Amino acid sequence: MDKTAHIASQLYTNARNVARPEPAGSGDSNLFAQIAGDFMKTMRAGEETAKAGMVGKADASSVVQALAASQIAIETAVTVRDKVVEAYQEILRMPV
Repeated sequence: MDKTAHIASQLYTNARNVARPEPAGSGDSNLFAQIAGDFMKTMRAGEETAKAGMVGKADASSVVQALAASQIAIETAVTVRDKVVEAYQEILRMPV
């Protein structure tokens, strides 16, 4: 149960950080690095929980929750990547 509470807390913290409004121009350069770090933290937590589940140190529900969190993180990253590529292609189509 400890892993479940930890994962839920981490997901809440990540969501709160993303949704928090920031004043314009404050930390825009570090925003991408922070998001990438949060993504990696989520992936590492999921991997560690999956490893613990394989050796019997974590219950099945915490493993499922960790894998679901990892899946959501990957789907979000893929969606953001697709939007960035789409925006880049739109810029290339603009007449000069």
